[in-house]
Amino acid sequence: MKDPINNKYHLKRKFIQPASYYIDGIREGDNNILGQTITLIESEQPKHKEIATQIISEIIEKPSQSFRLGITGSPGVGKSSFINIFGKGVVDKGHRVAVLAVDPSSQHSHGSILGDKTRMEGLVGHPEVFIRPSPAGDTLGGVARKTRECILLCEAAGYDVILIETVGVGQSEIAVHSMVDFFVLMILPGAGDELQGIKRGVMEMADGIIIHKSDGSNIDLAKIAEKQCKNALHLFPAKENGWIPFTHQVSSLDERGHNEIYQYCMTYKKEMTSNGYWYQRRTDQNVFWFEETIQQRFQELLYTDTSVKALFDQLKKEVSTHQITPTSAAEKVMAHFLERLRNKNLDGLL
Repeated sequence: MKDPINNKYHLKRKFIQPASYYIDGIREGDNNILGQTITLIESEQPKHKEIATQIISEIIEKPSQSFRLGITGSPGVGKSSFINIFGKGVVDKGHRVAVLAVDPSSQHSHGSILGDKTRMEGLVGHPEVFIRPSPAGDTLGGVARKTRECILLCEAAGYDVILIETVGVGQSEIAVHSMVDFFVLMILPGAGDELQGIKRGVMEMADGIIIHKSDGSNIDLAKIAEKQCKNALHLFPAKENGWIPFTHQVSSLDERGHNEIYQYCMTYKKEMTSNGYWYQRRTDQNVFWFEETIQQRFQELLYTDTSVKALFDQLKKEVSTHQITPTSAAEKVMAHFLERLRNKNLDGLL
């Protein structure tokens, strides 16, 4: 099966291979093995986690020179259509493109994270493109961590432009911003009302705003939206890296404006590399994910211990009926957990 989007069957039908099998395959640019490795990362089985950790640790030889572009916007804004046209243009310029997505809601719908694949017909099946939805998880942090590891694997496989899409749900924008070099917000023409619903924090994070579907009867509305966005951006403090966020009209229907977005990206990389911010941001992100990973692993240890989980469930009921304060209940859970560690009574914990 060639399609890397749908290869969940690999771990079921094949024996798990040594880490070297996956590392060699990724370095050789084998998309099937890349897909299998990502499936390993998605898995919650201890053996799979062990191999996945080994792969990630050994496959990263040096800092990647790739460009990581984060794209956010409300559902219906046309992110998939934009990625289709933008991605084709980037491939035509000699790049290899990986498309990933962050969607913490997918565990409930079990649907296609990237939307209707017919909107990405120019990329699906292309030999220089890899498309993969981010695995669902119980927490956004877990989803984001796996997406970040997917980025590292794609870069090791030779993909030098990584497009990370968020469905615009909850805090997913913040998660995407924490793992990309350049972050764009997509809105629709007639954004006067829409701007009121966009969190201030999202606009502050944006390195650029794309007014999408700027075509046909939307042309005049797009001009108004662009002016409103520029006015809104002026209200925010200047970015510490000196970059001035742009606003630009784009039409995927007319295939117009995508090359200008690419030029903004390349200008940003050149300027940020020159002033040292590019590498500093990558370093800061590594430290951030180091701290996040520790917190996530600690939570996994805490909530997968059967004894601790039983106490947690009991105290949760007592908190809900006002028999104990939340603080006292939390202290009891932590005390029990630490006692378990001291006694090395780790059944189900490690």
